[in-house]
Amino acid sequence: MNALTERQLQVHVPVVGWLLIVSHALYALIGGLVCTLMLTIAIAVQDAEASPIVAFVGIAVAGLFVVLGIPGLVAGLGVLARKNWGRILAIVVAVLNVLNFPVGTLLGAYALWVLLQEAASDYFAPAKAPEAPAAGEQPADDVAA
Repeated sequence: MNALTERQLQVHVPVVGWLLIVSHALYALIGGLVCTLMLTIAIAVQDAEASPIVAFVGIAVAGLFVVLGIPGLVAGLGVLARKNWGRILAIVVAVLNVLNFPVGTLLGAYALWVLLQEAASDYFAPAKAPEAPAAGEQPADDVAA
């Protein structure tokens, strides 16, 4: 399972990030379309009892899709920024995506394969700041040979 090098992760990790962003932005888009459709139907029906129910269902479904899309968007942005919290959130989102057959299953499996590599721990580790020279010492670049 641990077959990727850090160089290969430099290719696969941004792909995972963008796949998460695009797929979960589609959730929000679908939610908006469902809401628009249901509100249009509620207006067209012109029934005093049915219109509020149809409008409520449309808004509730849209809200659900937006709520389902937000974690994937945030995870994708975190993965692209090489943040460790983004990797952890993306793993959680990927596990949940596996249940979303068939496309979510493929996306989730790919994300898990990439993000659970041993080299991914180092890839997402915070960058170490260069050590400052001790008081009275010259930086290594300024030492005359």
